[in-house]
Amino acid sequence: MALDRMSTREILRLINAEDRRVPAAVAREIPRIARATDAVVRAIQSGGRVVYVGAGTSGRIGLLDALEWPPTFGVSPDLVTAAVAGGAQATIGSAAPAEDDAASGRAEMVTLAVGPRDVVIGIAASGVTPFVLGAVEEARRRGAVVVGLCNVPGAPLAARADIAVVPVVGPEVVTGSTRMKAGTSQKMVLNMISTTAMVRLGKVFTNLMVDMVPGNKKLVARARRMVAQATGRSIEQSERLLDEARGSVKVAIVMALRRSGRADAEARLAEAGGHVRAAVGRTTTRRGRSRRARSR
Repeated sequence: MALDRMSTREILRLINAEDRRVPAAVAREIPRIARATDAVVRAIQSGGRVVYVGAGTSGRIGLLDALEWPPTFGVSPDLVTAAVAGGAQATIGSAAPAEDDAASGRAEMVTLAVGPRDVVIGIAASGVTPFVLGAVEEARRRGAVVVGLCNVPGAPLAARADIAVVPVVGPEVVTGSTRMKAGTSQKMVLNMISTTAMVRLGKVFTNLMVDMVPGNKKLVARARRMVAQATGRSIEQSERLLDEARGSVKVAIVMALRRSGRADAEARLAEAGGHVRAAVGRTTTRRGRSRRARSR
C-alpha cells in the first residue's frame, strides 16, 4: 500500500520478492500440468491440434507460445494456433471490449472446427473472462479436451475445464495488474506443457532441439553445433553430415552414430516415430556413439 512512497530500489526489491512466489505456486500444480501435457501428446499423436484461447495479456502469452512451436521444434503451423479476443489487432493494441463477448469465443471454436481430437487451453488470470468461457464451453460441447489455466481457485474457468491448472500466486504488487505474477505463471506453465510435450514426441535428443528449422545463419551454425555435440564430430565434419542429410539434424546424427547413409537413417527414424534415441539404439549419449553402434 506504500508502493508510491518507495524508492526505485525498494520497489524493485518488492517486485522481485513477489516474483519469487511464482515458481512455488507453479510447482504445486505439476500433477495437473502433467495431465495437461499428456493430453497434448495424445492429441498430437492422434492427428489433433492444440488451441490456445485468451484475452489481453493471457491471449498474447498463449499466442507467443503457439508462435514458438514451428521454428523451435519443426512442427507444422497447423498443429497449434491461438484465438485471441479481438483478433490480430488485439496482439499489438488493446481490445478490451472483445473480452466480454462470449459469443465471439464460441464462434472462434466453430471457425477453427475444433473437435474431439483437439486440446483447447483456455487462459484467464481471473477465470471469468466471457470470451474464454464461451470458447471452452463450445470446445467441450464439440468433444475437445479443455485445459483451464487461471489463478483463482474455484473460478468458472477451472470448473468448466477437464483439467484445471491453478497456480495461486497471490495479489499483484500493482493491484489487478495480472501481467505481473499471474502472467509470469501462465508463461511458465505453457513453457512446461509445450516443451515437455515436444520432448515426449521425439523433438528433442538429449537436451538438443534436433527438429529445429535452421532458417537463418545463426540457426545453421546451431545445427552444426548440435550435430557436433551429439556425435563427437568436428564442426567441419558436422557440416558435411548436414549437407548429406539435406539439412536435417536428426538424420545427420543418426548417420554419424549408426555409420550409415541418409536413406538408412531416414528409414530408422521413420520406424522409430522420429525419436533419435530409438533410431540409433540404446544408451546413446551426446558425446559419443551408443554401445550398440560402437560394437559394430
